[in-house]
Amino acid sequence: MKNRIVTALLIAVLALPALAQTSSAAADQNQASSQAQPSAASQPAAATTDSATGKPLQPPAREGFWGHLNPFARKKYVQRQTGPIRDRLNELDELTAANSKMIKDVDSRAQQGIQLASAKANEADQHAIDAGNKAQAAQQTATRANAHLSNVEQVVGNIDQYKATNQTEIRFRSGQSVLSKNAKAALDELATPLKNQRGYIIEVQGFSSGHGQAALAASQKMADSVARYLMLNSEIPLYRVYVLAMGNAPVNADEAKTAKRTSGGRVEISVLKNDLEQLSASSTPAAPQQ
Repeated sequence: MKNRIVTALLIAVLALPALAQTSSAAADQNQASSQAQPSAASQPAAATTDSATGKPLQPPAREGFWGHLNPFARKKYVQRQTGPIRDRLNELDELTAANSKMIKDVDSRAQQGIQLASAKANEADQHAIDAGNKAQAAQQTATRANAHLSNVEQVVGNIDQYKATNQTEIRFRSGQSVLSKNAKAALDELATPLKNQRGYIIEVQGFSSGHGQAALAASQKMADSVARYLMLNSEIPLYRVYVLAMGNAPVNADEAKTAKRTSGGRVEISVLKNDLEQLSASSTPAAPQQ
């Protein structure tokens, strides 16, 4: 009798693992079927999302007969347990790749914006430099114009102020008014530098050793002979030649005291200039600088 009881207990102990495995397999099948239906229902919604939900994974509702770790778990059971984790990892990888691509796009657009802004800034700097150069050139032009205007005002104010620059004297024998060869050479030397010049006049003063009207007439003939030669041979304009017969009058008070009566006559020729020639030279535009 005792042997039968012992035998029954042994059979019961050996049958317990098989029973537990069977119940665990049934529970796993029920759980898999229950999870398959919600996952199939939620699959279209998950397919439409492009980013992770951020919610923590939920542990399975039942862990089987053996608690946290089932020593008799099969490969399919392990795959079912690790499947959500793999899905979440894949989802995180996709999100990371999308974020990296977005960061690269933003960085590329930022670099293009910086380059465009730098080009615009350089262009603005060049425009500012050109404007500064033009303003400096305008200032220089205004300075030169003011200086020239001041010079013109000074010349115009002194337009009737003539200064003697060259003088010569022609001697004549008594009673003659014909120019000698030496006299013509002296007049040519005096008149040659005056060609194409401006702002000058020529004074021709005739002096004679006679008395009264005879001396005036003689001095007039000698002065007219000199003026005629200057206008015909040296091409001096008539309006620039001023002729005056002085007779036997001295040139100044000092000569009046010390003058000695000499036979014959003489003609004094003086070239007088104002500042008009200097103004013409200063107003000539300078050659543009390269």
